[in-house]
Amino acid sequence: MEKLKYERPFIKKLNAGLMNKFGTRTEYTPHTHIDGVAVKELVAKYGSPVFVISEKQIRRNYQNAVRAFKTRYPKVQFAWSYKTNYINAVCNVFHQEGSWAEVVSGFEYQKAKGNGVPGNKIIFNGPDKTVADLELAINDGAMIHIDHFDELYELQELLTRLNKKARVAIRVNMDTGIYPMWDRFGFNYESGQAWNAITKIMASDNLELTGLHCHIGTFMLSTAAYGVAAAKLSDLAMNIKSRFGKIIQYLDLGGGFPSANTLKGSYLPGADIVPSIDEFAEVITSTLLNYGYKQDELPLLILETGRALIDDAGYLLGSVLATKRLSDGRRATIMDFGVNILFTAFWYDHKISPAQEFTHHTEDMVLYGPLCMNIDVVRESISLPLLNKGDQVVVHKVGAYNMTQWMQFIQMRPNVVMIDVNGNPHLIRNKETIDTLHDMEVLPDYLKKFEL
Repeated sequence: MEKLKYERPFIKKLNAGLMNKFGTRTEYTPHTHIDGVAVKELVAKYGSPVFVISEKQIRRNYQNAVRAFKTRYPKVQFAWSYKTNYINAVCNVFHQEGSWAEVVSGFEYQKAKGNGVPGNKIIFNGPDKTVADLELAINDGAMIHIDHFDELYELQELLTRLNKKARVAIRVNMDTGIYPMWDRFGFNYESGQAWNAITKIMASDNLELTGLHCHIGTFMLSTAAYGVAAAKLSDLAMNIKSRFGKIIQYLDLGGGFPSANTLKGSYLPGADIVPSIDEFAEVITSTLLNYGYKQDELPLLILETGRALIDDAGYLLGSVLATKRLSDGRRATIMDFGVNILFTAFWYDHKISPAQEFTHHTEDMVLYGPLCMNIDVVRESISLPLLNKGDQVVVHKVGAYNMTQWMQFIQMRPNVVMIDVNGNPHLIRNKETIDTLHDMEVLPDYLKKFEL
């Protein structure tokens, strides 16, 4: 019989929580497989930590979102938000499902083109479009969403020099009752700035105003705010038709739909408070259908949904490095992944599950990463079964932003694996090595020699 590891006893106040008809609350179940593939096998083959993406879940999420909107509105088009997760394999799953590309930089634009997305199916957002970026987008016939007056004037000058025309939209910011208001990007609706931009575009011989765009916030928990946004964009569209006789081809409501993650400080878990995609669809489509458009003049509804379509398709698998007691008696568990690759740990209280069987003894603990930084806290307080060195855990709902905002800091970025719809794992991004760093560095000759 294996000798149990000794751990000194300590006294701690216990809060058992409220009883219910099922007894005391327990939610700890081992998460041993992802889409039929054993967690232990994935770690053994691809290392720890490792990100895992479920292709089946991505397609399920996308098809559900399309159903929610297309059953309520006749003209709908989704555009995958590249900044949410721009690994090519992930992007191409969305493109296979029929999604266009939405990008916010020249770098993302190049990725979308490299994935085979035609220019006229790329929506180019963002405040930082270089002259070279704009020229490429013009030549490709991309949808250029103008963010500020400096960009508008630069675009007009470029088109005059090239003797070409471009189809454009403007980004509109507005008061939707959600504060703080997102007014950093685009032209303001209430102040008349958006209408001023519209009149300048309509007076230009080189610009064709084809759409109106807004992105009112992120992780939005209010469906009503989207109704306000749809109404204000529709108001602009109607005024454009009345004043200039121009019919706006599309309204782009952006993204911002939340996933089922639990925000830090939230009283209830995300799954209990996050509206469904159907609730957002009902508000947006009802507003548009009831606004007064003629049936043959209904604008195409574009949605740039990111987080809500990918978050729950992503997992992070990691291993326990060590356990210890802090000076105040709390249990601390140190993992082999930290906030360098799990950036969303700053935003969410991620659900974390053991990947193996365990005893039903649980304890509140702090979950730390391996970085030599005091801010490297994966969970400040989480009740988990007692974990031992070498045990694995599964972090849930990490598909959005972690693989675009991760850092190469102290540790190299790990492998990323996708499990296809048939349950076969595929490596879709190689882990970094020391050569990854060396290949980008240039060492001057005079620094190559030294004596210690």
